[in-house]
Amino acid sequence: MAAIGVAVAPIMTSSAPMAVVLVSGGLDSMISAASAKAAGYRVLALSVDYNQRHKVELAAAARVAEALGAERHIVLPLDLSAFGGSALTADIDVPKDGVQPGIPVTYVPARNTIFLSLALGWAEAAGARDLFIGVNALDYSGYPDCRPEFIAAFEGLAEIATKAGVEGQPFKIHAPLQHMTKADIVREGTRLGVDMGLSWSCYDPTPEGLHCGECDSCRLRSKGFEEAGIPDPTAYAVKPQG
Repeated sequence: MAAIGVAVAPIMTSSAPMAVVLVSGGLDSMISAASAKAAGYRVLALSVDYNQRHKVELAAAARVAEALGAERHIVLPLDLSAFGGSALTADIDVPKDGVQPGIPVTYVPARNTIFLSLALGWAEAAGARDLFIGVNALDYSGYPDCRPEFIAAFEGLAEIATKAGVEGQPFKIHAPLQHMTKADIVREGTRLGVDMGLSWSCYDPTPEGLHCGECDSCRLRSKGFEEAGIPDPTAYAVKPQG
């Protein structure tokens, strides 16, 4: 499969607009970032080291940012384990029973609000007016901060909470995967020519460095590749079920 930097990089000029792109290292954030690059934006990649259980995703974020040719990649330390309240930031077992109704314990309190606030701060400081986030509200775990109404509300907040917004330079929050199924996202990654094997999705990696194959994120990832009819490059400890 073609490398992302080769397949999606348009001809850049110094006048091309900049965008701050949240790059977690996951599949969705990777395709969102590739969409920004393909649209002609100069990419400023932002990852957050929040002391997450699956900190291995930060290595994936670095791979993605490099493959994209990001002008700068910041990994910002912000230890959310001090708050706890999530299986990703506290000593709570990651559920392995498949996607269930309701908001799962892997939800990190206000995570996307926090992350978009950090991205907004960098965007204003850098003179960027576009932010990209890889949220999805179809094949997902039910997190409230992945819904379209959250994105719209944050965009309104950005307009009244910043000097740029008050002075008539509003920010645009791009969520290019918002209404895609996971299969659609995999197909989009293929269309853009990205190496989806660079990304990491698992919430509970094995000691051997494999995707566990049982958490919600592994199941959704595998489901996306299977339904898209595209080979899954992921190494799983256990074959994910539906």
